[in-house]
Amino acid sequence: MLGTLRKEIQLVVGWASVVLILMFGSTLMAQEALAVRAGLFAWLFGVIMWGAFTVVRHAEELAHRVGEPYGTLVLTMSVTIIEVSFIVVVMLSSDADSTLARDTIFAVVMITLNGIAGLCILLGGLRHNEQSYNLNGARAFLSVIMPLSVIVLILPNFTTSTSGPTLSTVQAIIFGSLTLLLYGIFLAIQTVRHVGYFTDQPATTFAPKAVADSETVDEPAFVPEVEEQPHGEQTSALYHAVLLLVALLPVVLLTEELAHLVEDGIAAAGLPAAVAGVLVAILVLSPEAMGALRSAVSNQLQRAVNIALGSALATIGLTVPAVLLIGTLSDRHIVFGLPAEEMVLLTLTLVVASLTFNGPRTNILQGAVHLVMFIVYAVLLFNP
Repeated sequence: MLGTLRKEIQLVVGWASVVLILMFGSTLMAQEALAVRAGLFAWLFGVIMWGAFTVVRHAEELAHRVGEPYGTLVLTMSVTIIEVSFIVVVMLSSDADSTLARDTIFAVVMITLNGIAGLCILLGGLRHNEQSYNLNGARAFLSVIMPLSVIVLILPNFTTSTSGPTLSTVQAIIFGSLTLLLYGIFLAIQTVRHVGYFTDQPATTFAPKAVADSETVDEPAFVPEVEEQPHGEQTSALYHAVLLLVALLPVVLLTEELAHLVEDGIAAAGLPAAVAGVLVAILVLSPEAMGALRSAVSNQLQRAVNIALGSALATIGLTVPAVLLIGTLSDRHIVFGLPAEEMVLLTLTLVVASLTFNGPRTNILQGAVHLVMFIVYAVLLFNP
């Protein structure tokens, strides 16, 4: 019991934070002292990020017990709930048209396709020279990410039914439904019909000896990790499902206070509004990013590819329909079209990603190219 309590101490901290916010939140939020507000932001941000790591941990444990299709759905839905709750709070508390959904989606695409993927490829290449992955799976991810990214982040700039880079009610309903439908079809491909596309199987173009070598290198690094799960036989799927919900609820409840602090802090510091989207992306991507980097260094690039590309696709496929639905029901226009320089960077990222994942092996050059584009994105964020 004590061991379990020590391992799940985050749950105690998370719920204690909720109680403190309910009791003293209004008083703390009314404080205008910079030190108080900075301390409150650091506290909430740290608790929420810690909670996100706990949610992901229990989702992964649940995946081991109930099977990967359900585990994947639980993980993506849990992370998306955190993301959408933050966006919705800002949307409903602001009178102006909200750009947070657009900025968050764009930040997630840049961080996953350029930051996480680039760093994984670079570190993996430095340690293992070249790494292999399943080409069919990467192509499947990109075949959905590319059109949805353009439809959501570029096309609204050129529609004429509404003024500005927004969607009309009819467009929002149809595009949101099509996005959700396409993501559902992808999940069916990933978890039912073509599971082999997303497993650690080299492409058929590999030489037979290269296939054997890659399998013998990857398997020893992977098998012990599965066998050393501390709760492999002692805990049930229900145990992790309950703890996942217990960890998720305080994260969602605390996002409202954090959202207000972020909004006020960005305005007071004179920072670009897009910084809020980056903070949301960091919150939801940090746990998965750590897993992707560990996998790449352990010569399990396939898992890193699944995490990086899967995070980008889940954000678009689940966040866009949710935000469009809430915007339609609340009669609010959601700004989706990117500025000109960001449209160029998004297009370049999609083209380079399609070139990177167009062959069975990766090397440090490809990782370096993606990291350069990520640095360009960071520069443009503060100096457009």
